[in-house]
Amino acid sequence: MSKHASYWKANLRLVFGCLVVWFLASFVFGILFAEQLNTIRLGGYKLGFWFSQQGSIYTFVALTFFYAWRANKLDHEFGVRED
Repeated sequence: MSKHASYWKANLRLVFGCLVVWFLASFVFGILFAEQLNTIRLGGYKLGFWFSQQGSIYTFVALTFFYAWRANKLDHEFGVRED
């Protein structure tokens, strides 16, 4: 496999992993398991409500920084870094 193909395979795996985490935080925890999570309170709010209103946003922001950090490491690994 060429270096270019290996780089994109690693990058797509990273993107897919980030999307799975975001899907879990926003859809699964915020919608599907909201009733079960509402039995737990976080800062005075029901956890299901928190995930649907704040948790998915915080997760997205954290994933954005994680992706940028990890993509820079991938660029370094494969020698496609931008200076």
